[in-house]
Amino acid sequence: MIRLLYKIGLPAFAAVVTYCPLSAQPRQKTKPNIIVFMVDDMGWQDTSVPFHTEVTPLNKRYRTPNMERMAREGVKFTNAYAAPVCTPTRVSLITGMSPARHRVTNWTQIMRGNNADAADDTFARVDWNINGFSPEPGVPATIHATPLPQLLRDAGYYTIHAGKAHWGAMGTPGANPANVGFMVNIGGHAAGHPQSYLGTENYGNKLGKITYHAVPGLEEYYGSETFLSDAVTKNALKALAQPVREKRPFFLYMAHYALHVPLQADNRYFGRYLAAGLDSTEAKYASLVEGMDASLGDIMEYLDKNGLARNTVIIFMSDNGGLSLTPPRSGQPHTQNLPLKAGKGSLHEGGIREPMLVRWPGVARPGSVSDQYLIIEDFFPTLLEIAKVKPGKLIQQTDGVSFMPYLLQPGRKDDQRSLIWHYPNRWGGTGPGINHASAIRKGDWKLIYSMKDRKVSLYNLRLDIGELTDVSKSNPEITRQLADELTARLKAVNAQMPRYLKGNDQVKWPNEL
Repeated sequence: MIRLLYKIGLPAFAAVVTYCPLSAQPRQKTKPNIIVFMVDDMGWQDTSVPFHTEVTPLNKRYRTPNMERMAREGVKFTNAYAAPVCTPTRVSLITGMSPARHRVTNWTQIMRGNNADAADDTFARVDWNINGFSPEPGVPATIHATPLPQLLRDAGYYTIHAGKAHWGAMGTPGANPANVGFMVNIGGHAAGHPQSYLGTENYGNKLGKITYHAVPGLEEYYGSETFLSDAVTKNALKALAQPVREKRPFFLYMAHYALHVPLQADNRYFGRYLAAGLDSTEAKYASLVEGMDASLGDIMEYLDKNGLARNTVIIFMSDNGGLSLTPPRSGQPHTQNLPLKAGKGSLHEGGIREPMLVRWPGVARPGSVSDQYLIIEDFFPTLLEIAKVKPGKLIQQTDGVSFMPYLLQPGRKDDQRSLIWHYPNRWGGTGPGINHASAIRKGDWKLIYSMKDRKVSLYNLRLDIGELTDVSKSNPEITRQLADELTARLKAVNAQMPRYLKGNDQVKWPNEL
């Protein structure tokens, strides 16, 4: 069931579009449709599209023909970054703020003070916005900001949410996509993963077994063989009928629950991977990947059939790196994203570097590649620029920078910009770079501050994409400069830092070591 939250009367728009050369800002007579295709927990290597300089064994494992099509028809961004876990990324996307600024630095769950941070033997739980994003002021432990979907809706866009929301804790206004600016909500609520992907299990909505992870609003598929990825896609395409009929621009946030746990087999594809020799766990994971990719194909086919492709921007992205803990994955821990180090929860590349593709016919040059590094908060100003929306005064101060110049001219490069990450929490699990860390990237250099280890490590990503060799001792001046800049950036936004259980002293800043 598609839930139409409310309808507002807005003028129809003409469907005529003209495009200017790739080297200039496009000028359209009508606003382009925008689709953000967000995948959960998808790593840089969880695709047959090679984002590395060479095809890897993992690229050969997965089958993602529709991502391949997007890469052929648009721009592949090889250095796109998110936060190490989901909610910080999602809040940054809709607010344009870095996690250090908005302080939603870990994943949210249920209101009334529940803290998702795992207990730690060194640090007390940090003071972060445990209730996530709020479109309303005065909600405890939230960041109040003007959300992107609201701005687009106010500018005349028909706004549709499909899949995972996870901006705010259950019981807060931010948990409901209707309050964030979406006119239609398909299956989105406070939970960060589904109770079940299976229609035969009612996506978790079975009497006596329901938890808050049960996916709402898909009753028409209960008892069926329809996999969750397919169900939310079918209903998203149904929801597009209204703006298409009214010739109104639309914003579709297609936010899949896949590839998050529980790892369950999408039986449309599961057998293929068993036959290829994968164990049951990895075959389930690969089937989730291919089912997600099939959704992308269904959406592109819909655009083609309805004459919408030429005036529709599709941006493919993931909210954090691929899961590398075993279990639930199988194999040697933290090898699931090779050649990148570690995975979800880590500030090493495996936890934050994401597969990103942009298709915009007539604007994005087909088959092009941008190696410019960018980060999730950049989506906010970019989408507003694409939509030709000047938001005026916002509640929040933003950190994102539009990546439109690199979309129009993929060969452009800026090595002077710095990206920062701040994760002063304990997500859980152990592994390289997981828990209580901050990081900065500038040019090819990346510095990671491990708060528990009380040390900084420096890597040259051009020479060492796997972050295997710490070169901080042989590059003391670069190490000092990056530690100083990371400290200054964190202090500028009043970033919260952990305190020791013994003595209650705050951990040192990166440049105080």
